[in-house]
Amino acid sequence: MTDIVDLFDIQYFWNLLAILWFLFCWIGYTRYAKTKARDTACLASVLHLYRQDWMRRVLLRDNRVADASVIGNLERNASFFASSTLIILAGILTLLGSAERTISVLADLPFVTAPTRGLSELKLLCLAVVFVYAFFTFSWCMRQYNFAAVLIGSAPMVGERNVGELERKSFAERAARVVSLAAHQFNQGLRTYYFGLAMLAWFINPWIFMLVTAGVVGVLYQREFHSSVLHVMVYTPTPQGDAPRDNDIPPSG
Repeated sequence: MTDIVDLFDIQYFWNLLAILWFLFCWIGYTRYAKTKARDTACLASVLHLYRQDWMRRVLLRDNRVADASVIGNLERNASFFASSTLIILAGILTLLGSAERTISVLADLPFVTAPTRGLSELKLLCLAVVFVYAFFTFSWCMRQYNFAAVLIGSAPMVGERNVGELERKSFAERAARVVSLAAHQFNQGLRTYYFGLAMLAWFINPWIFMLVTAGVVGVLYQREFHSSVLHVMVYTPTPQGDAPRDNDIPPSG
């Protein structure tokens, strides 16, 4: 009886340590990325510069159908992930109803630490909470893209005389900020998916779960701060109206 209690205590300890490590990595990386983006070139900061350029150019054309179409495409991406999240949640709830079968399937896999029914249900509930957060994140992202569409629709026209240059600059900055906030929510949702996939390793072994979680942080850091696409997008802003030279344009392919 004592051996069983000791085994339960050890299993409880390692699983508690694993979920604390998971939360530390997720929350810690989110705060780190937000702070580092203020003074370091990353996907978020560089794309915000492009959005500012985009909104300045919106004010230079009367036909804004293409701009509204871009916002619509971005909103549909968020809608796709929100819908997919509901399907994932339905699958998790189904597994909660058949926890015994899930345990028996996992027990046959190598490196799996056989969990109790209660522990398996707790892991599934934690996974469900992660994807519930993802759903709310993507749904809020969709709403913010709707706000951005309204802003573009209310943009001052090219020949509108009662709108000054200062007001136009203010509008471009606010519109770019709203689009960036929506993109930030979308990025948060994608991070949630990454960490949600890492949580699947928890069903195998707490140690593997912690290792995969650390790997996810490494992947996110590399993609957001050192990816090839970031190096391509980083540029030195030039005065408006200056066209790129022919030798500045990379060859196709």
